[in-house]
Amino acid sequence: MAENKQSTLNLSGINAAIIMDGNGRWAKKNALNVTSGHEKGVDVVRQIVESAAKAQIESLSLYAFSTENWSRPKKEILGIKKLIISAIDSQVPELIDQKVRLNFFGDYASFGDEVVSAIGQAESATAFEDSRLKLNIALGYGGRADIIEATKLISNDIKLEKLSAEDVSNETFFKYLKAPINELDLLIRTGGDHRISNFLLYHLAYTEIQFTNTLWPDFTEEEFVKCLEAFSNTERRFGKRTD
Repeated sequence: MAENKQSTLNLSGINAAIIMDGNGRWAKKNALNVTSGHEKGVDVVRQIVESAAKAQIESLSLYAFSTENWSRPKKEILGIKKLIISAIDSQVPELIDQKVRLNFFGDYASFGDEVVSAIGQAESATAFEDSRLKLNIALGYGGRADIIEATKLISNDIKLEKLSAEDVSNETFFKYLKAPINELDLLIRTGGDHRISNFLLYHLAYTEIQFTNTLWPDFTEEEFVKCLEAFSNTERRFGKRTD
C-alpha cells in the first residue's frame, strides 16, 4: 500500500525532519530495557531513510540526541554511544549503495574520540556530490545553543571586519548555524507529545508540523508516506492571502 502511494510522490527540494520520540516508552511497554528500544528505533531509521529517498526529498534531518538528553542515566547514554558506532558500521554500506550523504551536527565530540572517529569516516565514505538524499543526524544538538553560538560567531566576524552588520540577513545567519539546512518544510514528531523540544528553532518559522501518537519504534513506512501525502496537499501561504 505504501509503495503504491509513494510511487506518485515527488517532493524534490523539500527539507523534512523527524523528532524520533518514544523509544523508552516502547521498551517499557514491551517489558524490555531502554537499549532495546533504541535498537528497534535504529531499525526504523533504516526503513524511513529508504522511503525518503524514494520520495526524492532533498534532506531528512533526524533528532537523535538533544543537549537535554545528557541528563539521562549514564547506563543509557553508554548504550547509546555503543549503538551509534554499531549503527554506523551496519548502515553505512547501505547508505553508500543508496547514494545517501550522511552528515552529523551538534556537540557530538562529547561522546568521545571513538564516536567522533566513526562519524568522520562515515561522512567521508558517503560524501557524494550527486546524492539521492542528504541524511542529517542531530547528535548532542540544541536549537537555542545553535542560535547563541551563531550570534557569537557573527559578532566576532563583525569585530574582525570580516562582516558588516548590514550584511547580516536570514541567508547569512543560516551559514553560521550548525544545522546543515536552511528553511525546514516539514517536521514530524512521533510519541504523542506536542512540542518541538529545542530542535531547529531558527529553521521552524514556516514549517508544517505533524504530530503522531505512534511511538518511534512502531512508526512505519506507510505512516511516513501518509505524512508526506498530507504535506503535499497542504497550501503553504507564508503569511500571504490567496483569495
